[in-house]
Amino acid sequence: MNPGFGMIQNLIYTIGMTKPTWREEKKLWKKGYRFIAGVDEAGRGAWAGPLVAAAVILPKNFKALGLNDSKKLTPAKREKLFSIILQHAVDWATSVISVADIDAHGVGLANRRALRNSVGNLQKRADHVLVDGFAIDYGPTPSQRIVHGDAKVMSIAAASIIAKVTRDRMMVDAHTKYPQYHFHAHKGYGTELHRQALYKYGLSPLHRRSYLPIKLIAAKSMR
Repeated sequence: MNPGFGMIQNLIYTIGMTKPTWREEKKLWKKGYRFIAGVDEAGRGAWAGPLVAAAVILPKNFKALGLNDSKKLTPAKREKLFSIILQHAVDWATSVISVADIDAHGVGLANRRALRNSVGNLQKRADHVLVDGFAIDYGPTPSQRIVHGDAKVMSIAAASIIAKVTRDRMMVDAHTKYPQYHFHAHKGYGTELHRQALYKYGLSPLHRRSYLPIKLIAAKSMR
């Protein structure tokens, strides 16, 4: 057996079993930071629909059983936590990047813009930012990039839920306008159901034409 295989398995297991803690926030609170914003996005890998980022500042006494990376939660649990976070957060904000912007500037730049804008949209100015995955310049506001932060850091996990639920609701609304694509079911991601709808009906205005899978499907449909 490859000696690295066990290490990979352990890494996957560790990531899968990780639950968010207050470790990062507590270190920053001890240094005097008061308003620590966790930041995350939803929809980066989708074939259709906008990209949504969220920034959340949680209070020190925040308690929510089951708070975790949004991808590890059921839709019902996400909705419940979404309401709790909005009710108790010191502040929260979202940023939406349109399909047109994603196609025009690329998903990498769009992702960074969304994350940065969500912090800028906060009414309470953050004095430190904890962001999932991306090293981003927030100007004078210090920030820290945390890989798999949505599974490790409470405030980032909260942001992942706000971003995910906000975007999911937008895609459910999109289903009423374009029911043939079943956006309410796959939320714009590349499922077989979505693929078959594309072959049958072609592209909608919500599809990201700059994405290679969409380009390939469009090319096959034109033959």
